[in-house]
Amino acid sequence: MTWFPLARVLFVAAVAYAAAILQPVPVGVLANVGLALTLSALVVFFEARLRETAITRILGALIGCAIGLAIAHTIVTDLFWADNGDRRVEFLHSFALIVLPYLGLVLGGKHGEWLEPARLVSLFRATGPLRRYKILDTSVIIDGRIADVCETGFVDGTLVIPQFVLKELQLVADSADSLKRNRGRRGLDILQKIQKMSGVEVAISDVDFPDIREVDLKLIELARTLQGKIVTNDFNLNKVAQLRGVEVLNVNDLANSLKPVVLPGEIMKVFILKEGKEYNQGVAYLDDGTMVVVDNARRLISKTIEIVVTSVLQTTAGKMIFGRYIEAGAPAAAAPPAAPMLTDRDREENGRPQRVRSAAAPQPQQT
Repeated sequence: MTWFPLARVLFVAAVAYAAAILQPVPVGVLANVGLALTLSALVVFFEARLRETAITRILGALIGCAIGLAIAHTIVTDLFWADNGDRRVEFLHSFALIVLPYLGLVLGGKHGEWLEPARLVSLFRATGPLRRYKILDTSVIIDGRIADVCETGFVDGTLVIPQFVLKELQLVADSADSLKRNRGRRGLDILQKIQKMSGVEVAISDVDFPDIREVDLKLIELARTLQGKIVTNDFNLNKVAQLRGVEVLNVNDLANSLKPVVLPGEIMKVFILKEGKEYNQGVAYLDDGTMVVVDNARRLISKTIEIVVTSVLQTTAGKMIFGRYIEAGAPAAAAPPAAPMLTDRDREENGRPQRVRSAAAPQPQQT
């Protein structure tokens, strides 16, 4: 506000003028004006810090200070029988008048959020089970797997979709880039699918935070307000929310925890999709997208074969399975060779398909 600096200048000038006229300290006009300027500067500094404090906390501090002062006055009044001329009694009176208002000021300011209207209304509501809120972000909506999780019934509580997330989805759907436009439209279709599911409660939240521009920070503040959890697959949002004390449900962590456990020596069927980087290797993918590197399978592309698992490699990007194709009539008891250790560049060259193909049967090609 433009009138804040003017008000501060007028305040400092008024204090300095009063000190020059009244001269509370017998040290001269200039010394009194300097003292007044110092005190007014401290007041302005304190006022600037109060502007960043929520009004509920200020009210809580004032109410707590008033209650502490009333209690201290009651205690001092009840000690009428004590000798007021005794220095110990005087110190006890002063101590009560200082400590109790201070405690009320601190405790009232710390718990001032209970003066918010929503908290006050909740005090008069009937006690019952709290509603569990799951707040969806843009990335998990576009991803689409949350719809499958909701359909299985593993998600309870209320799914909250903020208006600023819908606005971001709409901007993505109206983008000039065809890839972004398709992703945005897919996210809107996923939301419609979730809303039509029976047994899934969906709520559109109009709560917004105009002072915050980033959508991720708005999600964190909304989760704090609703005391809910954020559902996402964004790695950065996951870390920032955890640092700010907000619980996060990561869909990627859920998918990794549900991947089947494969042990060396097991027999499994895979569909060889393409050739590998090394000599005579084939590459297949499981239903969950796990890459399977198969020795002696280069000539069996586009076929479903049985392989023996030789080793499993767990990396930060996911899990890789190494296997070996044993031809009919070959001795199966021979120990398979150790799987080669692939570098990140090798895994990048092998790559992942854009769609996860089934391990049981090949997908028909469309012409």
